[in-house]
Amino acid sequence: MKYRRFGRTGWEVSEIGYGMWGMAGWTGSDDDQSLEAMQLAVDLGANFFDTAWGYGEGRSEQLLGKLVRANPNATLYTATKIPPKNRQWPTRRGDSLDDVFPAAYIREYAERSLVNLGLPRVDLLQFHVWEDAWANDERWQRAVDDLRREGLVRAIGVSVNRWEPWNVLNTLRTGLVDAVQVIHNIFDQAPEDALFPLCRELDVGVIARVPFDEGSLTGTLTAETRWPAGDWRNSYFVPENLIPTVERVRALEPLVPVGTTMPELALRFILAQPDVGVVIPGMRRAAHVRANVAASDASPLSSSALDALRAHRWDRVPTAWSQ
Repeated sequence: MKYRRFGRTGWEVSEIGYGMWGMAGWTGSDDDQSLEAMQLAVDLGANFFDTAWGYGEGRSEQLLGKLVRANPNATLYTATKIPPKNRQWPTRRGDSLDDVFPAAYIREYAERSLVNLGLPRVDLLQFHVWEDAWANDERWQRAVDDLRREGLVRAIGVSVNRWEPWNVLNTLRTGLVDAVQVIHNIFDQAPEDALFPLCRELDVGVIARVPFDEGSLTGTLTAETRWPAGDWRNSYFVPENLIPTVERVRALEPLVPVGTTMPELALRFILAQPDVGVVIPGMRRAAHVRANVAASDASPLSSSALDALRAHRWDRVPTAWSQ
């Protein structure tokens, strides 16, 4: 496992971290299996774990707390997120800070997350959605300053809405945000335009999420793929999205080097971006952990391979189903 400096926090984080959404919002999750996979990740060198209160209303946070307490001698970085008060993912233009993140609510959910984690502090507390129009509102600024000063959180982050990497730039310029979490993968390359250069300038840590495009870049989906009732993926991979996605993934297949897999290629593409501090694939099984960690040990992609992958950029705009 290789490690990278995580912006101005100075943390040395594993370049392959652990995304924990799939342990709560997707069907087929088993807590014992999840804990086994998480422990294997620690044993293989992963030290950055990203969760949220919204992942099972604290269930995922509780799993992370168990992992940290089971590894008292390991340096593990914990990251969680405050859910929007109005429970709207993502935000909508014109949403009021009062309706989404009022100051008292920010503290309430920071404290709730700490109870779920069973820890005295969390390393990175993130806003789960965001509107850049709130950048200069002193109410959220004072709330996070208080939490940091009291030692309840070490750093503050923002998780950017899907396909809106521009919707945080002024917030980063306040100097109060230490990390940004954004979708970045072979299809979603837009963060490289303006967001990553600003993060580089301001020394803000970057978390790349959704490296496999919610599963499409594993190469396992077809136009007929369906999930059990209640699984979030049914509402995301509607025909309007699933069919063109499968077609684009199929066009990538000739670029997968012999002896490797499409998921490994997807991770190595992101790791070629030096502005990314950590990428957080979802991993619910030990086999996933071993395969994803191996991407950190692989040699860098050649410039010609990167150029070929960059040609598959897919600029999308939020829709009713994109959430």
